[in-house]
Amino acid sequence: MAQETPMIKQYKQIKSEYEDAFLFFRLGDFYELFFDDAIKAARELEITLTKRGSKNEQDIPMCGVPYHSAEQYISTLIEKGYKIAICEQVEDPKTAKGVVKREVTQLITPGTVMEGKAIQENENNFIAALYPFNDKTAAFIKADLTTGETAAAVLGNQQSEWEREITRSDIKELVVPPDFHEDILRGSAIIFSIEPSVELAPEFEKLCEQWSNEKLQKAVALLTNYFKRTQKRALSHLQPVRIYKPNEHMQLDLHSRRNLELTESLREKKKKGSLLWLMDQTVTAMGGRLAKKWLEEPLLNIDTIHKRQSLVESLLEYFFEREDLRDRLRHVYDLERLAGKTSYGNVNARELVQLRRSLQELPNIFTLLKKLNNEYAGELVDEVEHFHDLRQLLEDSLAEDPPLSITDGGIIREGYNKQLDEYREASTNGKEWISKLEQQERSETGIKSLKVGFNKVFGYYIEVTKPNIPSLPEGRYERKQTLTNAERFITPELKEKESLILGAEQNSTELEHKLFLELREKVKKFIPRLQKTARIISEIDVLQGFALVSEQNQYVKPEFSNDRTFTIHEGRHPVVEHMLNHGDYVANDIFMHGEREMLLITGPNMAGKSTYMRQAALISVMAQTGCFVPAAQAKLPIFDQIFTRIGAADDLASGQSTFMVEMLETKHALAKATPNSLILLDEIGRGTSTYDGMALAQSIVEYIHDHVGAKTLFSTHYHELTTLEEAMTKLQNVHVRAVEEAGEIVFLHKVEEGKADRSYGIYVAKLAELPKDVLLRAEVLLAEFEQTAPSAEQSGFDKTYEEQVIQSQYAASSEQESITTEEYPEQLSLFQPEQKSAYVSLDENTEAVIKEIKNTDVLHMSPIEALEALYKYQRKLRS
Repeated sequence: MAQETPMIKQYKQIKSEYEDAFLFFRLGDFYELFFDDAIKAARELEITLTKRGSKNEQDIPMCGVPYHSAEQYISTLIEKGYKIAICEQVEDPKTAKGVVKREVTQLITPGTVMEGKAIQENENNFIAALYPFNDKTAAFIKADLTTGETAAAVLGNQQSEWEREITRSDIKELVVPPDFHEDILRGSAIIFSIEPSVELAPEFEKLCEQWSNEKLQKAVALLTNYFKRTQKRALSHLQPVRIYKPNEHMQLDLHSRRNLELTESLREKKKKGSLLWLMDQTVTAMGGRLAKKWLEEPLLNIDTIHKRQSLVESLLEYFFEREDLRDRLRHVYDLERLAGKTSYGNVNARELVQLRRSLQELPNIFTLLKKLNNEYAGELVDEVEHFHDLRQLLEDSLAEDPPLSITDGGIIREGYNKQLDEYREASTNGKEWISKLEQQERSETGIKSLKVGFNKVFGYYIEVTKPNIPSLPEGRYERKQTLTNAERFITPELKEKESLILGAEQNSTELEHKLFLELREKVKKFIPRLQKTARIISEIDVLQGFALVSEQNQYVKPEFSNDRTFTIHEGRHPVVEHMLNHGDYVANDIFMHGEREMLLITGPNMAGKSTYMRQAALISVMAQTGCFVPAAQAKLPIFDQIFTRIGAADDLASGQSTFMVEMLETKHALAKATPNSLILLDEIGRGTSTYDGMALAQSIVEYIHDHVGAKTLFSTHYHELTTLEEAMTKLQNVHVRAVEEAGEIVFLHKVEEGKADRSYGIYVAKLAELPKDVLLRAEVLLAEFEQTAPSAEQSGFDKTYEEQVIQSQYAASSEQESITTEEYPEQLSLFQPEQKSAYVSLDENTEAVIKEIKNTDVLHMSPIEALEALYKYQRKLRS
């Protein structure tokens, strides 16, 4: 076996400590990867896989990425869910004895990445820790390293609350103790990381100073120890942990957020088409993050809702001030993340200029808010800092347009440091002298092509083409470099000036870097104040966005009821209306109170039942965030939870069918809902046989009515359920109206009292452009099923297709016994048989045609044969 080199031994030793991460091993100007890391990275990054080997070592797979462009490769791996350990040289190779010492200086993970493509401007990047206890509770903390935001809670039942909090916050990485069973959260695609230590380090005790909870401190320790081990730097921007209770906001589980399309569309999983897409009219990145958070956490506190509403109302009234405010806010950069990068140590001079520009705009924003004459706006202004001291520091120290690099100079303003100004003056005067030197040497030598130049390797030089070399005076010119067509020289005067200039430039650059690091440390002291101001600016930004969207879409200020009255007059679905470009959207009313808690909604497919249900929930969510709502008038209760079962989807990852998903979501609603909740159930029972589905649907309606008492919108195609209105005092039938004109269905999208008259399923199939033969056959079968179906007194359920065919065959056969009414339970049907007022006598020709039709075996006819028979009967009747 070939002997390993010292460097490969070093690599393996470091890699053994980071087996779950790619090890980016610094070699000169490249980060190199070896062995399995190289094979996998070459595939994921689509870079060339090579081999390393010598006489003393076997071929080793390897690949590498340039140091200066490593960020883009790291971002790609982070987006794919990988971890990256950055291994740097920690001693000067020139002075090192043997192999250069290397250490991992940072572990970058999906939850701890601070910059690059993985960080979305308007979204938090949360990492969390979960510490379970024996009593099936868990301490939970989440943090965003890019902003310093932290929040913690004690969670109850692991199967619901744990998953809800993790999915609601869109956690990128979850830190757990070594004995945690990951299968508890098997449905989640989250990245797990193990942290063995749960003792709170002294430097993080300040995060818990305001409260005392041993369970939560375990979770805080779990997360902060993971930060300490992986980030290897001070994280002074982490804010004191805010303790919250999961039930202090309206609860929306994963399914409800998805079904209501709060933050992303169901079909494309994009922001466009979601409620957030409509409502987020913010102009700052931190405002955009807060808008998303508010939408996922609607308020239960009526006083806070009223405060937000009052400011929205004032912003609507003061149009010009609001527009000026939007313009001012556009000049405010992401204060939260600028503070985070300052603490982390990777902020550059341009970003501090962004901070300076933001601070310069704050006084103008506060002046505009005072003009609103709003009490809540006044409270916000009184809480913020004006940062005269920090703004002055940044104005005095930073150049107007510094470069990105903090090591190349040009970042400190003239006049900030006397020594730096002297270095710059020496460098500037020296360069002027060199510029004059070229003219002087051309004049003295008579060589017009002579030039004075500079490069980083050889410094300053005088370049003369070879044909002109004889014209140079002897003794003064010292050869420095030979080129193909020229020679480069230096003179004693030039050598002296070169030393002065280069010394001044190097001293200037080094001093600028030192001054910038000192400046960054000074800015760190302002981080808590910056974070507080950032929160207030974010809130102002969100509320001005609410005012704008309310004005553009003619929303109204909702009222809140104390008696659980739920009244919406001419309500609209906010997103659907917007997607229609404010076209002829049909507004609808909702009226529910203590004696009318449930609406049973019938009507054809595509008529708008689901839209009607969703808009009720979305209007409630918007109202409880403090926004105005799409309606002519709205009086709403404060809902503690919203549960939805809308649409059909399999959960293939856990092997659950559509019907099983439907039942599990329904079970969750029945178990968790309270009288102060809102439940939306759409077509419950359609995933199984007709009898099973109808039985379950009716049982669920009865259970909610008798035991839960929540406001409920229940849509169904089981028309037999409409009879429940007679038995249930708090249930009311409503339907989505549709009319038939010239053989075509027209959806009116208008919800009216009472039950629907039919389903119009074949008409919807026509709209879908099914083959004509299929539609004609369906119409024939439908007519036969309706003719042979039992009366309302005989049948309590719609038949499945197979049951109806069997029933038809029984009715058509004279050899079978007739079906008696006793075989069917007595129950009213939605479609009552047409009552004949009197017997009408028919002529012999008509009776002959009817007899012939009765004897026709339509079940065994092709569509073409059926059309031909129909034409024949029609011709006979007309004759």
